[in-house]
Parts: sequence; structure tokens; C-alpha cells
Amino acid sequence: MGKGYSAEEIREKLISVLKDSETGMSGVEISDKMEISRITMTKYLKVFAVEGLVRQKNIGNMTLWFLEPGQESFNFPDDYFKVGPLFLDYLIKGKEDQVYSLIRNSLHSGATANRLIIEVISPTIELVKNLFDEGKIGSAEQNLLRTTISKSLQILNQIPIVADPKKNIVVISADFHSSLLAEAASTAFHSDGWQVSHLGDMSSAINVLFDLDFQKLVGKIWKQKPGILIVLVFSETDAGLNFFADSINPIKIKSGKRMKLILCGNPSKKAKNSSDLLTDKLDEIIQWSQTVYQNLK
Repeated sequence: MGKGYSAEEIREKLISVLKDSETGMSGVEISDKMEISRITMTKYLKVFAVEGLVRQKNIGNMTLWFLEPGQESFNFPDDYFKVGPLFLDYLIKGKEDQVYSLIRNSLHSGATANRLIIEVISPTIELVKNLFDEGKIGSAEQNLLRTTISKSLQILNQIPIVADPKKNIVVISADFHSSLLAEAASTAFHSDGWQVSHLGDMSSAINVLFDLDFQKLVGKIWKQKPGILIVLVFSETDAGLNFFADSINPIKIKSGKRMKLILCGNPSKKAKNSSDLLTDKLDEIIQWSQTVYQNLK
């Protein structure tokens, strides 16, 4: 580290130095401006290039460094409110690379995966759905935007986490439109150290044999029944919530108090379903799950 600076401090200073440079800067110019040795600065530039913060361009015998588009210095937790509008703006404008750079930059600036999902990505998923429902975007564009959001979640899912074998969760989506929120939830639980079994869109499995298939799965992923097992179901319809609740509740009763069922959706007042928690708020789901786990320890 240069002059006792941390990696994050060097990152912030580098963003500040390169931010207004349209023609790029050489490694020598950068090290002089930042008052860091050239050898040390070169090492950091190579690391930051791999992370997607900067890119290099060779012109003759000279190597110039440029800040990748969409880079900004953030201070978290204060700046989550800035990232949300930027994420949506880059997404809608089709600036895919800037979407991913924004997520990486936020992580390197101190943001947590969990809060990025709750405060940035999940609201954007809802906004994209609303745009489609209102006829402002078509199916093709909706799928393109969903794919970009999914790839953003994959970046967060790649963060090394040591999972707790006593914290187990199965995440199910009852339909296509709920599948991206289910993926976001899986990533959020992964970042919190849960062992996640993400089943994705299970609409094709809605049949009389699902309960038998699911019981077999529970037996495989929760063999010795360590800690807790939560089953989290996302659905846009009463029918989806009711089907999975009716299929899973008998298995839950047989498994005892350490298996819980959460239903995530907006059921009608006439809907009848039984669960340990019914909500449409991801932050509430995460907090409730952690509280239940702590109480069962």
C-alpha cells in the first residue's frame, strides 16, 4: 500500500484523478499525482483493471489508463439512494457494461450485497414489471432487462461466503414473473451465509406428484435436519401460493418445528393459505428468517 493508504482509499483517489481525463493518463502521471511509488501504482492498476475499474490502451511505447464508464466514488451506507437511479438509468438505456461496473464499484466502495439487493435491485425488478404491465416495453425488451438484472445478481453471488450448515433455505418461484425476485432472494440469503437451494421457476412442476418429489428433495438437502429449513415461495397468483402451501405444509408438519414456510406475494382477501409468514417485502423475509433461526438455536 502506498503511504499507508488502504486499497479502498487508493481506489477513491484514482477515480478522482482519472474522472475528468478524456485522453487518459500514463502510469507515471498517475503515480506522481497520487504520490505513490510507480511500482506500487502499477500493481494496483493491474488489479483494478481486472476488477473493471480501469482499462488500458497502448499507444506506441506508452500505456494510457482510462476510467471505465459509470465509475463513481461512493460512501456507504449514505449513498445507496444514489445507486438505485443510476442502476435503473443504465439498465433502461441498454448500458449493460455500466450496470455491471456500477455493481462492482459499489461493492468495492463498501456496499453490502444484501443491501444492494434490497435497496437497488429488487425495486428495479418491480419497476421493470410495471413498465411491461403498462405497455411501455414489450416482452422482448422485458426479457433483455431481466437478463441484465440476473447477471448483476450473479456478480453478487460470486462473492466468497462460508455458509452455515444450520441455516438452510429452499427458494421456489410459482411462475415466470416471480422467478427474478426469487433469484434476488436466493442471492440475498447466500450473502447472509445461508445454504441456498434455488429451484427457480417451478410452474411446470405444479401437478399431483409435486409433494412426493419435494419430500424426496428435502430428505436429500436436509438429511440430518441440522438447524432450520425454510421454504420460501414466490407467486403472483393466489393459485400458485395455495398450491405450494397445500403441498408443503403436510411435509412441514411431519418435519417438526424447525421447518418453516414463507409465502411471498399479494393474495386476495378471499385467498386461503397457511404459512409461518406471508409478506411481499424481501427485507421482512430476511429479518424474520434470521430471527427464527436465532430463536431455535
